[in-house]
Amino acid sequence: MYEDQVVLCGASAYTKKFYLNEDFNGLPEGVKQDLQILCVLFTEDVGGTIRLSFTEEGQLTIETDAEEGDLLYDEIGSVLKIKQFQNDKKELFEALETYYKVFFLGEEDSAPC
Repeated sequence: MYEDQVVLCGASAYTKKFYLNEDFNGLPEGVKQDLQILCVLFTEDVGGTIRLSFTEEGQLTIETDAEEGDLLYDEIGSVLKIKQFQNDKKELFEALETYYKVFFLGEEDSAPC
């Protein structure tokens, strides 16, 4: 399922770690910090893991998972939290998709100046 996706970042409640793909070190520091806060808050609130990835077409996806038998993982809370992120961080996510399409897929930026 994930072989056609490029991971942007992720975090785990199990290891208490945040991961940012080094291919995205060129992102502004503020964006990297926003991503870290978003991912860490998610794992602190609902548990499990979170991963932000890009599809082959450049669409940003958010996936969550939990270890089998993890009774502390809030599956309903994870869905609600992702919807909240998609609403609250819509501009950030759209900018990340544009960044990926321009710098990784080589598409022309069609945003109006």
